[in-house]
Amino acid sequence: MITSLMQYEFLQNAFLTGIIIGMIAPLLGVFIVVRRLALIADALSHVTLSGIAASLLLGKIWAPFAVVNPLYGGMVFSIGGALLIEKLRTVYKHYEELAIPIIMSLGVGLGVIFISLADGFNTDLFGYLFGSVSAVSRVDLLIIFVIFIIVLLTITYLYKELFLLSFDEEYGKAIGLKAKLIHFIFIVLVALVIAISMRIVGVLLVSALMTLPVAASMRIAKSFKQAIFYAIIFGEISVIGGLVSAYYLDIAPGGAIVVLAALFLLGTIVNNKWRTRQSN
Repeated sequence: MITSLMQYEFLQNAFLTGIIIGMIAPLLGVFIVVRRLALIADALSHVTLSGIAASLLLGKIWAPFAVVNPLYGGMVFSIGGALLIEKLRTVYKHYEELAIPIIMSLGVGLGVIFISLADGFNTDLFGYLFGSVSAVSRVDLLIIFVIFIIVLLTITYLYKELFLLSFDEEYGKAIGLKAKLIHFIFIVLVALVIAISMRIVGVLLVSALMTLPVAASMRIAKSFKQAIFYAIIFGEISVIGGLVSAYYLDIAPGGAIVVLAALFLLGTIVNNKWRTRQSN
């Protein structure tokens, strides 16, 4: 495989993309899980699929639009969906969780309409559903790298604020933190990462990459920073191991990545139970 990796550009793109996504998806996932918004990734992934389907449809209807990367349309829809979720959370103050299924339903509905107008699935859309190693281009890699830098700089700069708002939002507001602005920035980052992750993991599985490594890390971590560290480690191993498995077994990379992440979670649960029995 190393020979193929050195020889083929699409494999290089896939592995570099996977390494980046394996870091930033669990990184944001820790904050998402702590804020009890784990299902937001599912909602935004379906909205992103609608944007991609809309872009592919426009490409069939209007020739000049055919050269535009569908990922851009997915990003626009994902950001729009994220902002709508934040808006609905303020509308339904006592039932904030309603915002996520509302946007998810809208995303699914729009996606079905755009796909039906485009006369069903095509190869490109199928790749977005389940992930595709060969679909990652140099342009995609460049976009993902830029988003990677933005995410790292933002999390580094706003770490204390995000930490405080994740655990005690009311106290954060009381001491003068600009909660709405910080939530806006964070939710946009989440939307962008979900959109770019679909290239490797696929729309149906992207939420798993943001939650399973986090769930596993929380079983063994003794602090918030440790949870982030272990989540990134589990995420990276799952992505790299999944891509290697997909190469040798000729299976969808998204499924392989998620199964490995689930095995890590199962392993941490079994390990905790074994330690509890040993201590008793």
